[in-house]
Amino acid sequence: MKNNSKIIKKTNEGWDGIPKKVYKTETLNFKDISRFSLLGESDNEQELNMQTRYFEIDAGGYSSLEYHRHPHSVVVIKGKGSLVLGDEIHPLELHDVVYISPETLHQFHADAGEPLGFICIVDRYRDKPSLPDEAMLDAVLGKDSEARMKIRR
Repeated sequence: MKNNSKIIKKTNEGWDGIPKKVYKTETLNFKDISRFSLLGESDNEQELNMQTRYFEIDAGGYSSLEYHRHPHSVVVIKGKGSLVLGDEIHPLELHDVVYISPETLHQFHADAGEPLGFICIVDRYRDKPSLPDEAMLDAVLGKDSEARMKIRR
């Protein structure tokens, strides 16, 4: 049996041997966010049932407003910000842990004057994110809620 165990060292720019990727270049509903795919995407990591990624949002940036059928977990490891989760806004701080259940609308914001960085763990095999339409936004957030005013699209 081949041993694929490894350690990926942190560097000033990210992680040794892990390229920094621009987040979701095929859509325009995000701002100033990048991604590092740490574990679970390489050919020699097929034993893992999940993928571990690091996202970093520059100050003033945000992730896409989305939902999907798969759950995921998030651990904040840099900075502060906020999260629109369903119809609520939650402040985020260093070491906060978030569970995002399936079909839950969510968007991360680096709105505390500093970058927001977090580890995100998802199933290896999962659906692609879906973007909400106006009817869904009305149903989940209403027309004039604080969360509706917070989201960016």
